Amino acid sequence: MNAIRDFHAHIYFDADQLDRAQKLAEAAHSQFGVPVGRFHTKPVGPHPRGSCQLTVQPEQFGDFAQWMALHRNGLTIFAHTSTGEDFADHTEHVIWFGPSETLDLSIFPEAL
Repeated sequence: MNAIRDFHAHIYFDADQLDRAQKLAEAAHSQFGVPVGRFHTKPVGPHPRGSCQLTVQPEQFGDFAQWMALHRNGLTIFAHTSTGEDFADHTEHVIWFGPSETLDLSIFPEAL
């Protein structure tokens, strides 16, 4: 297995939750200095809803996870490793904060 380069934490949201998702991303950035990606208002890649990616360094992830568990404000967060093994990173090396959702794994060759 490859080493964990970083973690991706995707904030999932619907149109009426965009403001809440933006505030959560801003708070995570303020608290941990994590880069905040673009807010996709429609499904992109394997993600089933609107999402925004936060990139978290491995040495921060424990504290980040504890903070996110308490501050997600009802939003679902899909977190996964980034090892370069994309299929495994999105199926085996995952953590859900809130209810899990079904990903569109058809984008990965291993899913075919």
